[in-house]
Amino acid sequence: MRGVIFDLDGVLVSTDELHYHAWKSIADGLGIAFDESHNHALRGVSRMESLERLLGDRAGEFTDEQKHALAADKNDRYRASLKSLTPRDRLAGVDRLLEELRAHGVRMAVASASKNAREILDRIGLSAAFDAVVDGVDAPKSKPDPQAFVLAAERLGLEPPACVVVEDADAGVRAARAAGMRVIAVGAAAGHPEADDSCTSLGELTSSRLLG
Repeated sequence: MRGVIFDLDGVLVSTDELHYHAWKSIADGLGIAFDESHNHALRGVSRMESLERLLGDRAGEFTDEQKHALAADKNDRYRASLKSLTPRDRLAGVDRLLEELRAHGVRMAVASASKNAREILDRIGLSAAFDAVVDGVDAPKSKPDPQAFVLAAERLGLEPPACVVVEDADAGVRAARAAGMRVIAVGAAAGHPEADDSCTSLGELTSSRLLG
């Protein structure tokens, strides 16, 4: 393995609660039931597809213009909450693992469905830690489509088989496999049958285990 590609949310930082409150405020305004289990199902999914899932059977009631307005409203609420993020919000084990990989000369990238990925990395102080970043603007196709991972490998100057992905979402694990990459499932995705290895948190992951 010469390259490691990290998902962002749930792997390097957790903004689940911020997403949840933003989506719930939209759902509440529409009279749609939405709880944390619904929010969990949106992990690794693009904003517009997340909105479609939130609307469910009511999706046909809204025009494309109205849907884009709802998605923009959600994003405004979410982005306002991002101001609370600081380097202290990096998840346990992130700094150690990145240092280990850097010491081994491994090239690293972030591949996220979030269009706010660069802002989040900046706020948690990790913008300079990666050789490449792919966000939802660069790769608009949602995971499990492999587009984000394939583009990340390309930007690292590597072939997909030379890369390993670290993911916490089922859709992300499937996307990594579709890209022809080895994948380590962490957190919520631990134990995924398509993953090459699993751990409950990034704190358990070592560079030797990651690079296999």
